[in-house]
Amino acid sequence: LISDTFTFGALLISYGTTRFSERNWPDPNLAFNKFPFIEANLPLVFVSLMTFILIMSSVTMVLAVHAGHLHKKKDVAKWLGLTIIGGLMFLSCQAYEWTDLITTGTTITHNMFGPIINGHHTAGAKNFGAFFFTITGFHGCHVFSGVVINIIILINVLIGTYEKRGHYEMVEKVGLYWHFVDLVWVFVFTCFYLL
Repeated sequence: LISDTFTFGALLISYGTTRFSERNWPDPNLAFNKFPFIEANLPLVFVSLMTFILIMSSVTMVLAVHAGHLHKKKDVAKWLGLTIIGGLMFLSCQAYEWTDLITTGTTITHNMFGPIINGHHTAGAKNFGAFFFTITGFHGCHVFSGVVINIIILINVLIGTYEKRGHYEMVEKVGLYWHFVDLVWVFVFTCFYLL
């Protein structure tokens, strides 16, 4: 976790220094204003839902760890299952957001959220897409890894591995990783969507 902390920290510091040195950085209210299946201008609503989903999956992880301390196998399985669903929902939302940005012209080398001229967006800071896709992709890989690890832990819960050991310590260890992923998202959310 320490090395991941330094990596995310370096990426976000690099992003911040670049972001504040560019004149035409995209306005988050314009770049992130879509919501699936709704034709309306809803700035930051979808990404707020993504954040809520990830935070709630952290809550379900806390409940799984608590159930493990009480040796309640069924409750551990239930809360871990809900944590996994939350992680998959978050990844699905991120896939939608990426698809939307790519189809509107934002890629690693191109950004269509520059200044508005004659009612149309023009090319903006090229680094925006590179930073956005790199940092959110790196975070998404961590979420995906967390989901896979949680599935492995859930399988072990269901087959009784931790009951045989007499403790659910692995649930707690995986919980720490999941909370780390959640905490990193708070910083990513702040940097990309609020500043």
